Amino acid sequence: MNTDVQAVLSKLVSYPVLGGESNLTILSYIKSYLEHFNVSYHLVENKAEKKASIHCRIGPAVDGGIILSGHTDVVPVEGQIWNTDPFVLTEKGDKLFSRGSCDMKGFNACCMSALPEMLAAELKKPIYFAFSYDEEVGCLASEALAADILNTYEEKPKYCLVGEPTMMQPVTGQKGIAIFVTKLNGSAGHSSRIKQEVSALHEGAKLIVWLESKMDTLIAAGKIDDRFIPPHSSIHCGVSQKSGAAANIISDYFEFYWDVRVIPQDDVEEIKADFDAFCRSQESELRKRFPDFKIETEAWHPPVSPLDTPEDLSIVGLIKEWSGNDQLDAVSYAAEAGFFSAAGFETVICGPGDIDQAHRANEFIAIDQLNQGRNMILKVIEYCSQE
Repeated sequence: MNTDVQAVLSKLVSYPVLGGESNLTILSYIKSYLEHFNVSYHLVENKAEKKASIHCRIGPAVDGGIILSGHTDVVPVEGQIWNTDPFVLTEKGDKLFSRGSCDMKGFNACCMSALPEMLAAELKKPIYFAFSYDEEVGCLASEALAADILNTYEEKPKYCLVGEPTMMQPVTGQKGIAIFVTKLNGSAGHSSRIKQEVSALHEGAKLIVWLESKMDTLIAAGKIDDRFIPPHSSIHCGVSQKSGAAANIISDYFEFYWDVRVIPQDDVEEIKADFDAFCRSQESELRKRFPDFKIETEAWHPPVSPLDTPEDLSIVGLIKEWSGNDQLDAVSYAAEAGFFSAAGFETVICGPGDIDQAHRANEFIAIDQLNQGRNMILKVIEYCSQE
């Protein structure tokens, strides 16, 4: 089996597994790859058994190993204008084009292509692969994957390296994210009766304004972390729908989707609790006018944990050495790193490719970045071979 990093990447990107879809096709390739090298693995299936994360250990069953974490899904290409087939790795000059080449099958290919070197090395500490599903729709498998690693092996890994594209710059901070949908039930009626009825649309607009005000309140309270852009938690309403029949009919239903991206010092659940308290006060008042007025909010997907790795942890010095980059960064996008950190692993994000290329048409990874990513994995192998 050809273990060249570009050959492995070419195979990985050929599986058009979108977030939310079954990943069994790409999983079959990864399983066959591991089986070729006689590496046993474990699956963490979803309830419907249509998707699964996979993890394995290479090396001895001793404490202190490192998890190499990636995801198998990608975002859609529908509606984008591509100059090449998005699911065929295409080399042009010093770049490799395809969906997922950057985010983040490039890192997965770096890990998998280095498997022969891992097996040939006399590892003193183990290396683990941990590849998940549905990262692109809310990191839905991350928490279960981290928990299964803890439950499967008698030993405990110490570190986790999440290979999201950072241009090989170590990242120790990541915002958390939660997405909610809020639904309001009002009373339909003639628009002239706006003070006698309860407009779901009007009341929903007040809730959206409250959310923006909450964001401003956090900023005013000094909840600032200059590592991030923007340096504060953001609260944003992105979609509103299903409201109103005509301009002269009071809307009896309204729903909107909103997201919260928190810096590590803020808590999504606290923000949600404050919002719920305001909603209850609005219900109490407006039910005097319309007894069936109701506001319901539910999570669109479970919250994604933030990452805040202290600089004095040993993983920080190690990732500087492995990446060849002393500058630390923080990112505002969500990733799986927070879940691994919450599970007790010293966690950082660092991987090949530029996040600016992710999720867009003609996504690419520079060949030099891919080579740097593989060299980082070779340094991990060297570290794990030391006493």
